[in-house]
Amino acid sequence: MSDPNLTPQTENPTQAPASLVRCVTGAVISGGLSFAVYSLMIAIATNFATKPIHSDNPLVWKISSAVRTLVVGVFALGSGIFGIVAIGLLALAIQSIIQQLTKPKSS
Repeated sequence: MSDPNLTPQTENPTQAPASLVRCVTGAVISGGLSFAVYSLMIAIATNFATKPIHSDNPLVWKISSAVRTLVVGVFALGSGIFGIVAIGLLALAIQSIIQQLTKPKSS
């Protein structure tokens, strides 16, 4: 009860500068994941569309419609986020190229 520092002190790691290779590699990985999630979303939506709901109960229709919409929406959100990250990393790579080209040469 009298120990003031029970949690260990963690050092703040320094962030590595963004390099061209790291940006492009991250953009390729994120773009690949975006395409994979998008393909999976299309497959799920097609599967939902080809298998209708077999019930006459309106509550079942509403709940299953909501669940189907949520499932497809979550995959669409994931695909969009990974796509935006890929575009951002490519923009960062272009920015770093421009900064390297415009940086004055030091002798």
